[in-house]
Amino acid sequence: RTVCHTRNHSFCFIFCFFNQRFGIAAYRKYSSGSRYPNISLSSPLPGIPKPVFASVDGQEKYETKITTLENGLRIASQNKFGQFCTVGILVNSGSRYEAKYPSGIAHFLEKLSFSSTAQYGSKDEILLTLEKHGGICDCQTSRDTTMYAVSAEVKGLDTVVSLLSDAVLQPRLLDEEIEMTKMVVRFELEDLNMRPDPEPLLTEMIHAAAYRGNTVGLPRFCPVDNVDKIDRKMLHSYLRNYYSPERMVLAGVGIEHEQLVECARKYLLDVKPVWGTSTVANVDQSVAQYTGGIVKMEKDMSDVSLGPTPIPELTHIMIGLETCSFLEDDFIPFAVLNMMMGGGGSFSAGGPGKGMFTRLYLNVLNRHHWMYNATSYHHSYEDSGLLCIHASADPRQVREMVEIITREFIQMAGSAGEMELERAKTQLKSMLMMNLESRPVIFEDVGRQVLSTGRRKLPHELCDLISNVTSSDIKRVTTKMLRSKPAVAALGDLTELPSYEHIQAALSSKDGRLPRMYRLFR
Repeated sequence: RTVCHTRNHSFCFIFCFFNQRFGIAAYRKYSSGSRYPNISLSSPLPGIPKPVFASVDGQEKYETKITTLENGLRIASQNKFGQFCTVGILVNSGSRYEAKYPSGIAHFLEKLSFSSTAQYGSKDEILLTLEKHGGICDCQTSRDTTMYAVSAEVKGLDTVVSLLSDAVLQPRLLDEEIEMTKMVVRFELEDLNMRPDPEPLLTEMIHAAAYRGNTVGLPRFCPVDNVDKIDRKMLHSYLRNYYSPERMVLAGVGIEHEQLVECARKYLLDVKPVWGTSTVANVDQSVAQYTGGIVKMEKDMSDVSLGPTPIPELTHIMIGLETCSFLEDDFIPFAVLNMMMGGGGSFSAGGPGKGMFTRLYLNVLNRHHWMYNATSYHHSYEDSGLLCIHASADPRQVREMVEIITREFIQMAGSAGEMELERAKTQLKSMLMMNLESRPVIFEDVGRQVLSTGRRKLPHELCDLISNVTSSDIKRVTTKMLRSKPAVAALGDLTELPSYEHIQAALSSKDGRLPRMYRLFR
């Protein structure tokens, strides 16, 4: 018997394997050393049994299974090996449906989630129940979806679905809970205006500019003036219209489909919600109307970041153009275009995987040292979409910064290089696949796709669609995008900001340059 005194256990294993199987002479023959011939790492070792590897067919073994119950509720599941599962209810509800209500109801419901219910006396009771199964809960609201999710041990599935049903359909909405939520919302609004990263505020502003006063342009966060207007009666009215079974999906990852369907029948089929049922739901069916326009917020940004090395005073600009819905075929080319533009902060570091070879790095941040940020974003909804570039720089250089961004938009319509396009496609596919290694991300992907389309495109299908994007597709979708009116959001010292008409003229020109301005006095 060989006793190993080395700390390198992998070396120890190989040494012992060789010694037991082939004797010490064989080990010496194939170990590296000047007296023995080296075996290339790409060649199999002589005398070693042929390895047997697990084989995959390039596609997912378990397809997403979908069942629709008699009341219209859809159940979607994706099996995934493991001890834990993620289960949740996604509702077709969000700030875009608040035209007939004071804005902010979806924001309120997000903060009120997992509070006391018919079955549980308080949020603490819910958390203690989940703790027994190693579980956590969360609720997130976007402009078009509200998502209640729980991650817990698979054996606690019955408890989890029962708890979700109670949290979504039987919340008590007590007066003290609503008052506490008002405090939380006010604090969040203050924090939004004070945080050094202005991206959430700019995203809010660009949507307000692009879809003025309708659907996805309605405020995602509750406006300060509306905080005191929202009460239980109003919340019940909204829930009665939007929290109906046909507008919901129960999604699960890491569980057997039949088990999830059984739990859904038990806890979600014949349950009467606390707000009662409505024979005719008054649902807002409005389609997003892209308007374009500008939203400006003059703000002193000089004291945003306190500390030993404060961020210099910056002016932030976001310029966006209309793209397409995520249901259209052009959604994939737009996603590739967004990846090709890439960008980030000027302090980021890393190799190609971090997007250092994207256009906003090569053409903007690497050439103009005074720019602090240039990042591309793509927001897509079931009836419209928005591709925008966020840039920040010193207030005195705002005009130059805007012209650099408008030139980048115009240059998108030029032909994309083969290597550049392949890199963007590979990066998009790798990002998609890496994100889908996480169970909560798979859950959200399954839920959102089934909620909006009734089915789920599997990762290999999406990768095939990405691979098929050509340079002419990028040129075609960009040309179409450049025909739309720009949406502009501006935050900070806006003394040097060009007029909206000048930005529009630059995006209609051949080279993206702003019209020249002649001043008698500077």
